[in-house]
Amino acid sequence: MPRFNLTWLYVIIVVVLGWMFFNSEGNGMIGAMSKQATYSEFKEYVERGYASRIEVYKDQGPLNMYVKGEHIRDVFHKGNDSEKGVEPYVTVKYGSIDKLEEFIDEQQKEGHFKGELIYKEQDNMFWRIIGNFGPFLLLIFFWIFIMRRMGGGSSSSNGGMNIFNVGRSRAQKVEVDEKTKVTFADVAGQAGAKQEVREIVEFLKNPKKFTDLGGKIPKGALLVGPPGTGKTLLAKAVAGEADVPFFSMSGSDFVEMFVGVGASRVRDLFRQAKEASPCIIFIDEIDAVGRARSRNTMMGGNDERESTLNQLLTEMDGFGTNSGVIILAATNRADILDKALLRAGRFDRQIHVDLPDVNERKAIFKVHLRPLKIEKDLDIDFLARQTPGFSGADIANVCNEAALIAARHNKKSVTKDDFLSAVDRIIGGLEKKTKVLTVEEKRTIALHEAGHATISWNLQYANPLVKVTIVPRGRALGAAWYLPEERQITTKEQMLDEMCALLGGRAAEELFTGHISSGAMNDLERVTKQAYGMIAYMGMSDRLPNLCYYNNEEYQFAKPYSEDTARLIDEEVQKMVNEQYERAKAILTEKKDGHAQLAQLLVEREVIFAEDVKEIFGPRPWASRADEIIEEMDEENENENLNENDSENHDTETE
Repeated sequence: MPRFNLTWLYVIIVVVLGWMFFNSEGNGMIGAMSKQATYSEFKEYVERGYASRIEVYKDQGPLNMYVKGEHIRDVFHKGNDSEKGVEPYVTVKYGSIDKLEEFIDEQQKEGHFKGELIYKEQDNMFWRIIGNFGPFLLLIFFWIFIMRRMGGGSSSSNGGMNIFNVGRSRAQKVEVDEKTKVTFADVAGQAGAKQEVREIVEFLKNPKKFTDLGGKIPKGALLVGPPGTGKTLLAKAVAGEADVPFFSMSGSDFVEMFVGVGASRVRDLFRQAKEASPCIIFIDEIDAVGRARSRNTMMGGNDERESTLNQLLTEMDGFGTNSGVIILAATNRADILDKALLRAGRFDRQIHVDLPDVNERKAIFKVHLRPLKIEKDLDIDFLARQTPGFSGADIANVCNEAALIAARHNKKSVTKDDFLSAVDRIIGGLEKKTKVLTVEEKRTIALHEAGHATISWNLQYANPLVKVTIVPRGRALGAAWYLPEERQITTKEQMLDEMCALLGGRAAEELFTGHISSGAMNDLERVTKQAYGMIAYMGMSDRLPNLCYYNNEEYQFAKPYSEDTARLIDEEVQKMVNEQYERAKAILTEKKDGHAQLAQLLVEREVIFAEDVKEIFGPRPWASRADEIIEEMDEENENENLNENDSENHDTETE
């Protein structure tokens, strides 16, 4: 099928407009109701009394004489067309304006010319053309603009614009530059994920190694994990390591307002990939197009997305073959993806990119600290322990914020205090030292935060305390920093201890001030969500044991339990929260002297650390899992250094 070239359309439009201009019967254009006459003819027409109005254009311009309707037959030798509303006229070129004025004065005295004489400035032909053609030109330019937007600004091979380019794939072929090249060495931590991705690169570089044994190369791998954990960075590392073409695009690039465009772009993407085979296709945020298909087809907005998904499923594993094409995709919402997309033969592997543990955070800190000027004795282990739950992107942000804070204070290097301030800034927000608090408010906040600190220090499974402050930060009037235990599984006793520590602030307010405040709203929100999760999802209730009511159906709006069960869940949640609240009050009553000292210390200093709590309550009898991990890391580092030294000594002896 030949491509339609819009250039011919523009030529047709110009021809039609020209024909309209030169053949119009009126509308102010050059038509049959005007005539070019000589000066002698002009004088004859005036002497005969044909003129109704004379327009004189100075500076050697033309002279227009408008002719009376009853004299049209004599002047133009045709029928009377004055009924059409078109006023006929004669255009004359004159020599001297003085001679012309004398002639007209004579004719007025003799009664041959009784109309009016009008003097006008010379018409500008350019503006006359613009006035006539302007609307049509605007229409043409608007049409060109719309066609370019639909075609994505691209042109066809013959120079004309192709309207069908809207269905072309927007995938970018990644050209790896040595300066911006990302390799697996730049990806700290995530050892398991890197090993999985390395195998994909090996499949493409040396497929014979695997096919000789009868194995088949995986068709796709899905990178799953929370935001900021390095899924896109791993894909960039694959592009840097593999010596094959790498096509990159986002899931939203398939989505368009025109029906059928998404499916067309999927077909075009895989066509390009097959031509460049072996290659890798990377689709970032695939949940934009891979969301589970709805059972309700009446929602017209989903038809285009679902047709795009159907085409993607067919291209990945249909009747056609995609040998040598491996699809990488990334998402943090794997639970909402269509099940057909996750089956074997499409995404054969799901590579989980989780939040880094303390050992991996230490490695990530080392990567992001390379460009910074840091103090010599900076303890990276301490920084890794102070950032539990931080992703790789969060750690990069911490390092950048610390450098900015150090520069703000005119320091020569970035110190430990700068990193701690950066962590506080990211977790709690900006300090608001200008916010004015009354003495009573300050005392209430100190009692509240001291309540959290007291209970967390005296419960085995509560998170160890790091720092407590009553300086307003962000939306909070006070804050406490803890070092959470990095557990793979969590027991009911551990969750109850954490819940009790969260309720310690509200319990301290009621016990030692006699009233409660709005400061515990965030604590109560977290406690309520945790209690509902334990009762309804984890089966940790006495009256509803071993039952899970979790529902993963996105379009299933009905509750997976009855109204009686919902009432029972509410009762169990209330019972669990009340038990831990009474437990917190009992601990605070027992430790009221230490709590009072801690609150007073907070009022005086505004910020206290774990060492201050240790002086009041004594050391915690329970060791932290984080301490054990750090000790294991130190032992591993020492063993590695010893092995390296032994190997060097052995090489020296051999020589």
